[in-house]
Amino acid sequence: MQNSDDKLKKVIAHSKEYGFVFPSSEIYDGLSAAYDYGQYGAELKNNIKNYWWTAMTRMHQNIVGIDASIFMHPTTWKASGHVDAFNDPLIDNKDSKKRYRADVLLEDYIKKIEQKIDKEIEKAKNKFGESFNEEQFRATNPNVLRNQEKINAVEGKMKAALESSDLEGLKTLIEECEIADPETGSRNWTEVRQFNLMFKTELGAVSGDAGIIYLRPETAQGIFVNFLNVQKSGRMKLPFGIAQIGKAFRNEIIARQFIFRMREFEQMEMQFFVKPGTEMEWYNYWKDTRIKWHKALGMGEENYKFHDHLKLAHYANAACDIEFNFPMGFKELEGIHSRTDFDLGAHEKHSGKKLRYFDPETNESYVPYVIETSIGLDRMFLATLSAAYEEEKLEDGSERVVLRIHPALAPVKLAVLPLVKKDGLPEKAQEIVDSLKLDFNLQYDDKDAVGRRYRRQDAIGTPYCITIDYDTIQDNTVTIRDRDTMQQERVSIDKLHSILSEKVSMTKLLRG
Repeated sequence: MQNSDDKLKKVIAHSKEYGFVFPSSEIYDGLSAAYDYGQYGAELKNNIKNYWWTAMTRMHQNIVGIDASIFMHPTTWKASGHVDAFNDPLIDNKDSKKRYRADVLLEDYIKKIEQKIDKEIEKAKNKFGESFNEEQFRATNPNVLRNQEKINAVEGKMKAALESSDLEGLKTLIEECEIADPETGSRNWTEVRQFNLMFKTELGAVSGDAGIIYLRPETAQGIFVNFLNVQKSGRMKLPFGIAQIGKAFRNEIIARQFIFRMREFEQMEMQFFVKPGTEMEWYNYWKDTRIKWHKALGMGEENYKFHDHLKLAHYANAACDIEFNFPMGFKELEGIHSRTDFDLGAHEKHSGKKLRYFDPETNESYVPYVIETSIGLDRMFLATLSAAYEEEKLEDGSERVVLRIHPALAPVKLAVLPLVKKDGLPEKAQEIVDSLKLDFNLQYDDKDAVGRRYRRQDAIGTPYCITIDYDTIQDNTVTIRDRDTMQQERVSIDKLHSILSEKVSMTKLLRG
C-alpha cells in the first residue's frame, strides 16, 4: 500500500463525500480531532464490532462480554496508576509553535534508519535473487551493521530515559540525533514536560476536589473491577476472558492524522485471566490468534508487523503492538500485553476487597495474571478504509474509485437496480428488495444510467449489484455484478438469497 500524505488526504475527502466520516460540528467550523461517523461509516463500524465480538465471545466458550459504565469511582484511577503515571512526554518547537511527543519523534527517527536497512536488503535481493541470504547479509553488510548500531544506541538511551523519567535525557537525545520539526525543519526545541491525559469533570452538585471524577481513559478497568461479579455469576473457571467494546477519552495534546488519534475514541478490549506462571504461553497464543484475525480480512500480509515494546508499562512483563501500514506508515493498530497481577492486586489493595480466584484443582487462592488484547475501533476503521481505497484505470481508458472492503464488513451488501423506471421493472425490483432486506443491508437505486449507478456503489464498497432487466420479467433471472472483477453472472431469483448469503457471510470469514 502506498505510504503518502496524498493517500490519506484522498481517503479523508472520500470519507466525507460518500458519507463515512464527517468533521464534528462542521456548521460551527468543527472541533479539533472530533469526528462523526456518517450513514456508511456507522454500518462499517458496526460490522467491525460484530466481527471482533463474535470472534472473541462465540468462538471462545470461556470468554464473555460486558458493558461497564464510563463513570467510575475516582479511586479506580488511583489504583490503576493513571492519576500518577498517565503522562506523555511533550516537547514544543519554538519556531513552528508545534507540539510533539518526544518518544514519537525518536521512534520516527529510528523508523527512518530501519527504512535505509530495508532498502539495502531490497537492493541485494534484486541483485542476488534466490541465492540471497538475508540473515547473513544483515550480519555482514557494513552499511546495515552501521545503521543497526545507530538504532541500538538510540533505542538503549531512549529506553533508559523513559524508564527513569529522565526528561532532560530525552531532550539531549533528540538534539544528539539532530531531529528537526517534521513540518519546518527547525531544531529549536523547548524542554520536555509531562502532561496528564485524563479528562476531569464534577459529579452531581458537589464542587471542588471532593466531587472530581474522570472520564475513563481506557475500558480495561471496568473489566477488572467486575472480575469477581462475572466469575461468580457466570461460574467461570480459569483461564477465562471478559470482552468489552466502549468509548474512552484522552486529552491528547497532539491529536492528528484524521481518526487515527482522537480525544474521544472507541476500544475493543479483552482481558484474559490466567494462572500465574502460564502467562507467557497465553501471551503467545493471543499474539498468534489476533494476527490471524487481522490477516483473514485480506488487506495484505505485508501490511502487518509485530513491534515489541522498548519501554514496558508499569504493569507489564511483556508487550507488543500489531502495527499496520497506514497511509502515514506503520503505526500501532492493536496492543497485546501481559499485565501480570498488577491490576487485580492494585484494586484489591485500594478497595480492601479480595479479588482472588479459588482454584479447586490445587486447593489454593490467588490473584490471577492477565493477558490483554486491545484494539482501537477507529484505527481499525481507518486501516480498513485506507487498505480498501483504490483508484483504478479500466481497459476502456475510464477510471473508477473503488473500496475493496471485505464483503462481510461492507456497509451495504448489495444494490438492487432496475434497468429503467417503467414496464414493471421497478415493481419487480421492489419484490426482490422486500425478500432480501431483513437479511442484508441493501439499497434500491433507479436514478441515472446503470453504469453511473455501478460507480456509486463501487465508491461505497458495495460488493454486489443486482440488475433487473426485461429478461427478468420473462425468465425470473437477474444479473449479479461483482464489485472487484466487474464480471456479471445471470442467476435465478430463487437462488439469490443462498448465493448472497455465501458471498457476504461473516460466518465464512470467521471460520477461515
